[in-house]
Amino acid sequence: MITRRGFLRLVGGSAFAMVSLGAYAVGIEPMLLTHVKRYALTPPHWPAGLKLRVVALADIHACRPWMTPERIAALAEEANALQPDVIVMLGDYTAGTRMVTGWVNASEWAPALSGLKAPLGVFSILGNHDWWEDRAAQAAGAGPTISRKALEAVGISVLENDVVRLEKDGKGFWIAGLADQIALLPNKAKGRRGLTGLDDLPGTLAKVGDTAPIILLAHEPDIFPKVPWRVSLTLSGHTHGGQVRLFGYSPVVPSAYGNRYAYGHVVENDRNLIVSGGLGFSILPVRFGVRPEILQIDLG
Repeated sequence: MITRRGFLRLVGGSAFAMVSLGAYAVGIEPMLLTHVKRYALTPPHWPAGLKLRVVALADIHACRPWMTPERIAALAEEANALQPDVIVMLGDYTAGTRMVTGWVNASEWAPALSGLKAPLGVFSILGNHDWWEDRAAQAAGAGPTISRKALEAVGISVLENDVVRLEKDGKGFWIAGLADQIALLPNKAKGRRGLTGLDDLPGTLAKVGDTAPIILLAHEPDIFPKVPWRVSLTLSGHTHGGQVRLFGYSPVVPSAYGNRYAYGHVVENDRNLIVSGGLGFSILPVRFGVRPEILQIDLG
């Protein structure tokens, strides 16, 4: 039978453990050195002999004290050090939480990303927070957003329902980027009763002019069931791996599919999706079991 003293020790120990766990999740894990998550695969109909290294950054969510311009610039250096052929960014550059000690505006985070360098270029898409935090874009129901203008001002291409054809060792491939799937917030005056997407998957893929493989950038992974087999690989962010992940399970995932597309490499019907755990966080400044990560993907 547990004594009163034993009970108090148990309660005290449990409380201390909870406080310590919370302090780690808020103050330590979000600031840990970035983990490089490596994948190696040969997707369907990938050209023989085409070896391509893609480095991807997702969900930076610039803010102080966690994601300062200095830290973002350091992340750019880490990405460059992986010797990528091409660098892609998967959206959500703006802060996703109000719990900050200071804001980091586009005029600060975009120049910090300008140090990204790769032989075949640096390409980006936008995320929902890049739209949600832009009042003018919400009012107009259209861009260009502040984030898009800031990225383009430092020489980074933004793909919104657009494609670009690249070539390595005489073999071509396409980067296709979708506009955000939940870009516009509800606005009764504008006739928007729910979240409204600006993505156009069929229209985007229609711009692909030959049979070379396609790498699709889509901020939210929920588009994946609609992605045709023609696309060799889909890259997404948005979920942050649930921000809290225990034994391969995330209790809360911002996806209609729950844990199905929460994190990692997903293969369905011989189609490939990789979902990044991202670098920052949204709503609450918490990460536990999902260290900040940069993706290194070796294809072929």
